[in-house]
Amino acid sequence: MAHRILLLEDEQAIADTLIYSLRSEGFEVAHVTLVRDALAAFAHQAPDLAILDVGLPDGNGFDVCRAIRKTSELPILFLTARSEEIDRILGLELGADDYVSKPFSPREVGARVKAILRRSAVRAAAPAAADAEAAPLLQLDEGAQRIRCAGQWLALTRYEFRLLATLLRRPQRIFSRAELMNLVWDDAPDTADRTVDAHIRLVRAKLREAGASAELIQTHRHMGYSLRA
Repeated sequence: MAHRILLLEDEQAIADTLIYSLRSEGFEVAHVTLVRDALAAFAHQAPDLAILDVGLPDGNGFDVCRAIRKTSELPILFLTARSEEIDRILGLELGADDYVSKPFSPREVGARVKAILRRSAVRAAAPAAADAEAAPLLQLDEGAQRIRCAGQWLALTRYEFRLLATLLRRPQRIFSRAELMNLVWDDAPDTADRTVDAHIRLVRAKLREAGASAELIQTHRHMGYSLRA
């Protein structure tokens, strides 16, 4: 069966281009232009993935993402304006799987959609029984801002915690250095991007000391880092 895509986009020219491209790739596309219609469509029949524009006449895509995340881990891709960096950061923090900046290539959107669906399929195929029997290797305590590994609390600095927590919230998602800088070092804009690499090494060392594999954090050449599921 073809994957069903929910597209929330109020600019008809952009929507028409995406609909044509996605349908050419074999996807079914349901197009809506308003927040209320997107929520109604999701409630009626949950799609396999949602593509959400940020700025809309009756709200924004963040509202839809928040509503979906209350009950579902549905894969979400945001469409954002190139100048709206804060929108991209907020979208990732809300639980989006990826974003594409306008103007964009429809082929790029299709490639991102396929990649997200592949990652989602891998997560869904993981043995549920094994997950139920074993406690998670890493446990995040948001309130106390601490992380436990293999039953013991890690001695993390502030930025080490924020880095590992960012990866832990979205396992398998690849974060570029630039994204991690924006999410983790948002209050230190003058920090060099190589700081990410240095902190990755420090966190890996502490994971190893706690008995976990240092390869729990994976390096993706020329792309960034992710946390193994």
